[in-house]
This record gives sequence, C-alpha cells and structure tokens, in this order.
Amino acid sequence: MVNKNLVLLTICQIFSFTAPPITVFISGIVGLKISPIASLATLPTSLSIVGTAVFSFFAAKIMSKIGRKKGFILSSSYSSLASLLGAYSIYTENFILFCLSCFLIGTGIAFTHQYRFAAAETVEKNDSSRAISILLLATILSALIGPNVANFSKNIISDHLYTGSYISLAVLTIIPVFFLIFYRTDKNPKTKENISSNQRSYFELLQNPIILQAIVTAAFAYSIMSFIMTATPISMYKMHGFTLGSTSIVIQSHIIGMFLPSLITGTLIKKYGHSTIIYSGALIYLICIFLSFYDQTFINYLIALVLLGIGWNFLFIGGTSLLVLCYKESEKFKVQGFNDVLVFSIQSIASLTAGYSILKFSWNEINLACIPLVLLIILISIRADFYKKKQNGIVKKLG
Repeated sequence: MVNKNLVLLTICQIFSFTAPPITVFISGIVGLKISPIASLATLPTSLSIVGTAVFSFFAAKIMSKIGRKKGFILSSSYSSLASLLGAYSIYTENFILFCLSCFLIGTGIAFTHQYRFAAAETVEKNDSSRAISILLLATILSALIGPNVANFSKNIISDHLYTGSYISLAVLTIIPVFFLIFYRTDKNPKTKENISSNQRSYFELLQNPIILQAIVTAAFAYSIMSFIMTATPISMYKMHGFTLGSTSIVIQSHIIGMFLPSLITGTLIKKYGHSTIIYSGALIYLICIFLSFYDQTFINYLIALVLLGIGWNFLFIGGTSLLVLCYKESEKFKVQGFNDVLVFSIQSIASLTAGYSILKFSWNEINLACIPLVLLIILISIRADFYKKKQNGIVKKLG
C-alpha cells in the first residue's frame, strides 16, 4: 500500500504541521509580551484558528485549479513568508502585524489539512483509511519537532525573544518544497469540462445520509475534542488547583492519545467497517465524559483526556476516510472544501467559546453540553447504516 507519493506527503506533513503547535505554544506568550491590552494576548492564537476555518474552502478550490503539487508548493512558500512576517512583527513589537501574520499562518494550515485527502488519493479507495492513519501518525513528530525547535531557537536574536522561533518556523515550513519536487501528479488530469460538470449541489450532498454521516462525525469529533481540551488547562490549573506540570502531562498525554492510535485505526476500519469504528469512538467519548463527571482527580483528568484523544482519532479518521468513498472524482475538491469549512468552522467556534464557558459554567456542565453532539453522531450513523442496507437490498433485487 505504501508508495513514493505517500512517503513524500507524510514527510511534508511532518514539517508543514509544525505551524499549529508552534502557534499554540508561542503566540499567546508573544501576545502577552507585545499586546497593548493584556486581555488580547490570545487573539493571535484565535486568529490562526479563524484563518484555517475561513480559508479551507479556498484551499480546496485553488488546488482544483492548479493541482495538488503546485498547491502544496504555493502554501509552503506562503507559510514561510507569513512566518518571517511574524518574526519581523516580534522584532518591531508590532502587535497588529503579529496578529496578521498568525491569521496568514492559519490560512496556510488550511492547505496542510489537504494532505490527508492527497494521501487517500495515492492508494486504492479501500486503503484510504490506512493512508490517512499513516499521515496523522506522523503528526506526532510535528508536535515534538515544532515546539522544541521554537524553544531552542527563541534566543537567536537575544534582544528580541521569540523572533528566532518564527524564523525557525519559516525554515520548517519551506522544507516540504524540496520534497514536493519529486511528488508525481496525475499524468492524465480531467478536463475543465469534466471537472465542472455533473456536480451535486451542497444541499444534495447533505441529503446523502452517508456524506452527512462523514461530515457530522468529523466536525463534531473535532468540536467536542477542542471544547474539552481547551477548557482542561483552565479547569485543572485555575478551578481545581493542579500545578502547571500536572496540567502539562495531561495535555501531552491527550496529544499522544490523538495520534498514536493511528497505528491501528486504518486496519480496524478496513476489518470492521467505518460505522463500527465511529460507534466505538462515540462510546469512548461518552466514557470520557462519565469519568470527568465522576471525579476531578489527576488520574481522572489523565484517563479522560487520553480517551478524548483516542475517541477523536477513531471518529476523525473514520469520518474523513468515509467521505473519500462518497464523492465522484469530478466533485472531490468541492466536497473536500465543503467538509473542511464545516469541520474547522465548528472547531474554531468550540475552541473560542471554551475559555469563556469554563469560567461561566462548571466542569461538569462543560462535559454535559457535549453529550447531545455525541448522540447526534450516533443517530446520524444509524440512519446512514439503514440507508446502506436499503441500497444494498435494491442492488441485490436488480441483480
């Protein structure tokens, strides 16, 4: 199953995806340092998330016009320049310019999220879940490389702390260009007429129960995970008095839980089917919520957040790989862009509201609010399964 293109895309994913952890790790600290108003310190982080959500549709649209290879090369070059702008804004202590650079980096991340679809396209459709799993597993390296390189290089320009971190990010995000030179594109691309014709409307796409299952699963998986994960440090450190060290261990364990299961998720999907893995992910989410309700000890936080990561992995890979099976070749960029706009818009709303919500409501109420979304994933999946059985029955009768 593994081929040259998949290997190249995986390497590119590692370096391109260093942008999100560096932005989360550094931008809030920089914001606190150069922002004229302390309460706006996290605005750069939020703007990077908004940039990803806003530009998801355009990233897919641009790739439909110029192709995967040129699209990824463009985004890597663009992200590197945006990182240099970030370095310059820190050097000059220009908060508005720094906010703009974080927004631009976020729009570059929208292209990076397209790597998972490109990976799925390098293999047979039945192997798409395994290809996506391999790609997401590599993200662990991004989470390790990004913050460590940013921390190591923060003092390169001694009088301007963290300027070096964004110079390093510029180097990391330009590296994929050198690997993409060897990326092989389709030698027989579809004509413009074939690409633009025979496409379903967005309403028609959502009327398909399987496409709806795929989109809702990925979108709600991301929003629930972001909502609880973003609220966890505030709940642990501010509300329940845990140390920063304990909070850090829980978040790091959660990130490992998000990506390490990718070793087996693709294989499990191929063996048991998408819906079974989606139901399993939803059940794991419910167990996570139950544990959070049960008690607010360190062990409970740790186990709950690891389960949150595993549940996200099952649901996100399950939903994304299911989507790949649902669209026609002529409408793939349209469906992928539509999917990512919904997924990352809902995720950004969840992330942006989490901080306010945990200060306004209790930890138990935060978790309780997620249950309807989990149940909705289950109900829509049940509906999609009935639809599949009905379709299979019709095919057998016709046969």
